[in-house]
Amino acid sequence: MPYLRPVPADQSAPHPGDDTGRGAGVRSVPGHDPRVQWVVSLAVVVAGLLTIRPMGLSGRGLAVAVLFVVNSAALLARRLPEHKVPPRLALAWLTLGIVAAAALIGLSSSGTGYLFAFFLSGHIGYRLPTRPALVLAGFCSLLCGAVLFLRLGPGHEALPWVLGLVTGAPVLIGIVNRTQRQAVRAAIDAAESAERAARAEARTAVLTERGRIARDVHDVLAHSLAGINMQLELADALIDTGDLEKVREANTKAHGLVKESLKQAQWTVYALREDVLPLRETLASMLASSGHHDALTVTGTEREVPAQAVQSLLRIAQEALTNAARHAPGGAVGVELEFAPASTALRVRNRPGTRRAAPGASSGMGLIGMRERVALLGGSLTAGPVTEGPHQGDWQVEAVIPQ
Repeated sequence: MPYLRPVPADQSAPHPGDDTGRGAGVRSVPGHDPRVQWVVSLAVVVAGLLTIRPMGLSGRGLAVAVLFVVNSAALLARRLPEHKVPPRLALAWLTLGIVAAAALIGLSSSGTGYLFAFFLSGHIGYRLPTRPALVLAGFCSLLCGAVLFLRLGPGHEALPWVLGLVTGAPVLIGIVNRTQRQAVRAAIDAAESAERAARAEARTAVLTERGRIARDVHDVLAHSLAGINMQLELADALIDTGDLEKVREANTKAHGLVKESLKQAQWTVYALREDVLPLRETLASMLASSGHHDALTVTGTEREVPAQAVQSLLRIAQEALTNAARHAPGGAVGVELEFAPASTALRVRNRPGTRRAAPGASSGMGLIGMRERVALLGGSLTAGPVTEGPHQGDWQVEAVIPQ
């Protein structure tokens, strides 16, 4: 007798992909329609109602009727969700169903009462773990076989005792179906986990890219607007003195910074598009546009640097030059680019300012952005005063990026 296993509309345990884990709408195993299981169970009950005899309100007929009701309830209980039936209660319910099925086989003189034993045995393999399922199915076979073999009721006249022995066989079909269900669930869970991991990775990539763009925008705005603001404030202060020549000079520098800002915006666009800028030439151009000619020193054997490292070094240099112009105006600036065998180092040093620094608000994000850039590449960044050597008293920003 083939065994058609039920697949609950809400599964036995919560799954990572479920919204509620134990509510309506939880997925079922593909290829098994729960409605089919209802139809099969009801068909067995209806067939038993029409064929099992005697069935009445007194004597043996009443006993058969009670056993029929118990068997029907045990069979229809297959549709109960697994998470709502504790394992011990499931074992007790199925054991009671097996005993009732064996008693029905023995007391009824005709009909399809044996179908209850077959279907319950199959569900034992589906509902219980393998070892207790095999034990309970063996008990079902021995009990039903003994009822018929020992002629414990009139049922032995209609059924051969061998049929009782095979009532536990459908447990194997139930075990196979349970194994298939678990394999399908595992595959679905794995697919859902992979999908969640892919979504998390994509979100991380988006956040990383947003952070990179934010740093680029900050660097461009801080470098450009701080310098322009400084020159405009100087021009505004000089107007009161009547020194038009110095006003024009400040205005000219402000115009130059605007042009430089456009150039830096272009650099940022290139960097965002991952276009590779020449590191040495770009540093030299950046220094010249800031008024520091011949301030670049290159040591070591020059080599090609990865695009991301080039972008980070240029942004660090840009931020360091902005800070030097803001906090030490008029101070000499020197930039050293060192190509070591295992790393590329950039050092930006500035002497103390020769003019009073103009007051202005700082975002406080400059050093944070520089450290983030270097950390993403596995490097290190230090910033502070030089305490010894020929550059003692200078302020230095040093970024070292491993090769």
